[in-house]
Amino acid sequence: MPEKGSVAFLGLGHMGGPMALNLVHAGYRVAGFDVVPEAVEAARAQGVPVAASAVDALAGAEVVLTMFPSGRHVLDAYQGSGHPGQPVAPGLLAAAPPGTMFLDCSTINVDEAREAARLAVEAGHHSVDAPVSGGVVGAQAGTLTFMAGGDVADFEAVRPLLEVMGKRVVHCGGHGAGQAAKICNNLILGVSMIAVSEAFVLGEKLGLTDQALFDVASAASGQCWALTTNCPVPGPVPASPANRDYQPGFSSALMAKDLNLALNALNSTGVAGHMGALAARIYDRFAAGGGAGRDFSAIITEIRGASEQHAGAGHGPAGEGAGTELPDRRQAITAHDDGSPE
Repeated sequence: MPEKGSVAFLGLGHMGGPMALNLVHAGYRVAGFDVVPEAVEAARAQGVPVAASAVDALAGAEVVLTMFPSGRHVLDAYQGSGHPGQPVAPGLLAAAPPGTMFLDCSTINVDEAREAARLAVEAGHHSVDAPVSGGVVGAQAGTLTFMAGGDVADFEAVRPLLEVMGKRVVHCGGHGAGQAAKICNNLILGVSMIAVSEAFVLGEKLGLTDQALFDVASAASGQCWALTTNCPVPGPVPASPANRDYQPGFSSALMAKDLNLALNALNSTGVAGHMGALAARIYDRFAAGGGAGRDFSAIITEIRGASEQHAGAGHGPAGEGAGTELPDRRQAITAHDDGSPE
């Protein structure tokens, strides 16, 4: 692939639009497309050339980069799909000339990523999965982290392109390894954010200021990214979303999605991931209850609110039931194989 090649960029949403624009600024020949007209117009207004359809965007492209919401979208786009009573839209794999590089930056199930790679290779193409971390801010600034899976030669072919959009690019292994690394990382992140949030609420109940707890934990064994970069309380980390009413950032809906991808992998591999299952359930409820559009650190507001309800019911430090709730929770959690507290 030439150093500055031609890219069909499919999926111009909040992440894809800025990523495509960075490629344009770096000198790549980009043709973008999205099924959402508003996304197409927004990208066009920013300076991203757009095509009339996904297949039209492929014309002359050496790389087909997809940034889609789910694995089903990726597989349907690769193979072609249609609605009942309508003709089947041509698939990207059939429309692309032999030897095209298919670079999928969506976050999807590991099994779906491997299936997409298999289909691409069988059709005579190359395939790399490279999901991203860093959110919209990272997409705009070109500071994303890419976790890539695929053959070494294919990874090296797309590395220059990925380095335009990100500051860190890691080859994690064969097909699907990028997705595996992404969901394992976000499993850690989701669980740790819940733990950090519970600790702050507990500290408040025990008379600690948020700053005092932060000063101790950020320099001790409790130190983690959820605490020192995305701190869920306002004040200690001025740039964290907690200081702007939890505007994302990385939304709770996306965290719920990624934790469910991790849960799928836990189930398919037989790993006894109780904390992952519990975290997925907690974020599912928070997102469904109105928290979907808030930063995932806003989970602390759910924990704080539930804690106030407990205190009001007589389970707080001054309540008649003080000291009786922990054993009950232990029994409830250990009684369920999925780690859920109910």
